[in-house]
Amino acid sequence: MADIGIRELKTHASEIVRKVKEEGRRYVVTRHGRPVAVIVPIEEAQAEAELQARNAAWDELVRIGDQVGKGWKSAQTSVEILSDMRR
Repeated sequence: MADIGIRELKTHASEIVRKVKEEGRRYVVTRHGRPVAVIVPIEEAQAEAELQARNAAWDELVRIGDQVGKGWKSAQTSVEILSDMRR
């Protein structure tokens, strides 16, 4: 991933966006030599957002499962109960 300063980004924005879109290039935008942003192809950003959403959903399911488990009163596990129901 190439570093690009804000001034260079402003000067060459069209060319940089074209390279991101057509070549899949990625850039770290720097200000005074320090990273402040990343420019990536939209598909890559969308894929990352979808992964984060899936991970958040899974974390929520685990949290709910832990809550249910704390109040579980049956001698059978939930898997055993479901298995019996399917017979």
